[in-house]
Amino acid sequence: MIPEFDRLSQSEIELMHKAPILVCILIAGADDNIDNKEIKGAIALTEKKQKRSKSKVLSFYRELGEDFEDKLKIVIQGFPISVEERSPLLVDELTKLNSVFKKLDHDFVIEFYGSLREIASEIAKSSGGLLGLNKVADEEAKFVQLSMVKDPASK
Repeated sequence: MIPEFDRLSQSEIELMHKAPILVCILIAGADDNIDNKEIKGAIALTEKKQKRSKSKVLSFYRELGEDFEDKLKIVIQGFPISVEERSPLLVDELTKLNSVFKKLDHDFVIEFYGSLREIASEIAKSSGGLLGLNKVADEEAKFVQLSMVKDPASK
């Protein structure tokens, strides 16, 4: 287990582990279609983060990276297929991070939050938009800033 999580309950630890996956599902599924390109983008980004991550979140992404594709598929199956039903549930889950962040080391939270924002941005761009020009679709744009999670650096 990651030392930063020592003060968290089991459900809070699970939420932290699921958070990057929830972000992937929220952004990739915002257009009502989670395609393989977006899933592969999420997996590639997680693998990249394992190798290049900042010191505070490195062990987290190493742990998350184990069987990431399986974890992603399992979490996707736990949510409704319809974007109208799925997105509010994902937003509610991600909103819970605000209370969990208060229990964690501030520097870790800032890096973790930044990594979630980076994941959201990369997933939004991975579909390529019109003609593969890395345009973020309107559906994804409304979530990509992760406004449901308060920026810990803005205290």
